[in-house]
Amino acid sequence: MCGIFGFSGIEKKAPRIIINGLKDLEYRGYDSWGVAVTNGSKKQSNLKVEKHVGKIGEGKNSLPSSNCGIGHTRWATHGGVTTANAHPHLSCQGDLALIHNGIVENYLVLRSKLKHHRLLSGTDTEIIVHLIEEEKNKGANLLEATKRTFLKLKGLNAIVLLSNNGQIITVKNGTPLVLGIGKNENFLASDPSALLPHTKKVIFLEDNNIASLTAKGWQIFDLNGRKKQLKIRRLDWKIESAKLEGYRHFMIKEIHEQPKVIRNIAKNYSKQIGQLSKIIKEARGTFFIGCGSASYAALAGQYLFSKIANLHVNFSIGSEFNYLEHYLNKNSLIIALSQSGETIDVVEPAVVAKKRRVKVVVLTNVLGSTLYRLADYKIPLGAGPEKAVAATKSFIAMVSILIFLVYQMNNEGNSAKEILIKAAGNIEEMLKDKYLEKIRKLANKIYHKEHVYIIGRGLSYAAALEATLKLKEVSYIHSEGFAGGELKHGVIALIEKGTPTIVFVPNDETKEAILSNAIEIKSRGGYIIGVGPANNEVFDYYLPTSDVAEASVIVNTVPAQLLAYYIALKKNLDPDMPRNLAKSVTVR
Repeated sequence: MCGIFGFSGIEKKAPRIIINGLKDLEYRGYDSWGVAVTNGSKKQSNLKVEKHVGKIGEGKNSLPSSNCGIGHTRWATHGGVTTANAHPHLSCQGDLALIHNGIVENYLVLRSKLKHHRLLSGTDTEIIVHLIEEEKNKGANLLEATKRTFLKLKGLNAIVLLSNNGQIITVKNGTPLVLGIGKNENFLASDPSALLPHTKKVIFLEDNNIASLTAKGWQIFDLNGRKKQLKIRRLDWKIESAKLEGYRHFMIKEIHEQPKVIRNIAKNYSKQIGQLSKIIKEARGTFFIGCGSASYAALAGQYLFSKIANLHVNFSIGSEFNYLEHYLNKNSLIIALSQSGETIDVVEPAVVAKKRRVKVVVLTNVLGSTLYRLADYKIPLGAGPEKAVAATKSFIAMVSILIFLVYQMNNEGNSAKEILIKAAGNIEEMLKDKYLEKIRKLANKIYHKEHVYIIGRGLSYAAALEATLKLKEVSYIHSEGFAGGELKHGVIALIEKGTPTIVFVPNDETKEAILSNAIEIKSRGGYIIGVGPANNEVFDYYLPTSDVAEASVIVNTVPAQLLAYYIALKKNLDPDMPRNLAKSVTVR
């Protein structure tokens, strides 16, 4: 997902504010960046634009002092990674600049109509500013010209326009934008965490809202021209939580924050969990949906509900749920899991469910996000900003809430609190030097391997899938997670002499069967890495965890998070910003 940041104030500090804002959004992933500001000179009315390929701040910075501007980090979709394709894009007259997040699905048709405009890039974004210029030349004011143009665009898009008179106009559908409210200065960002250094007062723009922003204030309208009064919310995140605070990377910082996140859920979520358990009991058909790490948390939820609550719930990857929605009815319940609350493959099925009068529950980390706003009932993860692309503490928060929830379904919430607090303590032990040294030694043993396999059964199968995702996305090792029982159905053909295989062996009903699977792999030359509360002679390498009942899905995942991190360091990779990935997928 692209990063967007805008500023309008009475002080001429726009370039510095915007570039720092873009740096706070780096974790989303990007390949190029750019800034446009008002010129600051009465003699020259054109906007000043600076664009570069590569890291933010690299290249000559020739931006003038200015009190208003917009900035963008681009993750290429239409058009290659070039300076010309980087945002912002200018109108022919140079008095308008535009940045964009999304995909204009009908851009070829719209581009063909711009015969009298000078197009300099291969992007779908550039046509938008020229379409606005066209409407403006026909006599429309800037707000009306932007609205007319936006209505021509097919797809899910957010656009931000800067005029040489210091006005910022933005309109969105499907992708997030947040206004930040300051004193004699106002801000705009695609993620609220980027606003924390400046303000905690924010407005989450709704779909099909169009806003005008200056240093003096803001106005918000719907696309019919009616003025909107959206709620000003206060972010409860601390600015320190969005900074490294002495850690080398955000990923390791966020792994260290996991015990605190778990304890917060155990100690403070009783009321919310109790209300949600009643909603589930009243439903006739409950469906979990999520993508990436959230989907594996949802899969764990399916096992937990069966084992602890004796209740059948359905699970689907968010992007596949559109093909399974036909049996939804007014008595169904959707539980959507998403760190950002903006993941398009979760938002879209939730929107469809609402149209079918289905009740929607959301577990998300971002208050005011799209999913948060459309939900009938919402539970914040309470994990604080998660800036590394790879999910760690948000996944742990989701699973912790689900463990609490299934126990509460049986009126055994206190038992859930006990195992969660015990799991938090176990993670703290893992984060001490002695355990970390074991992880580093293992990283040194396997970092050069082409393949790593991870097996588990039951809840540990969900943990295996999450663990393998961490290795793939952070250390670029081809890793696969399998249910142990699937080995003889073809998977074991992959095992060669020395193949690293991580085996999750909690002290539960899966223990004997998964150890048998480990023996099968070892007999074919596999290198067995055991994770669990007891060592075993089949293990070539052992990473101990505590016996924490169903919370084993939590403590088993943490060694894999750490292993992925230290392998990334060994390979000189940036664990916070894996290649080709963005934190939140907001376009198809």
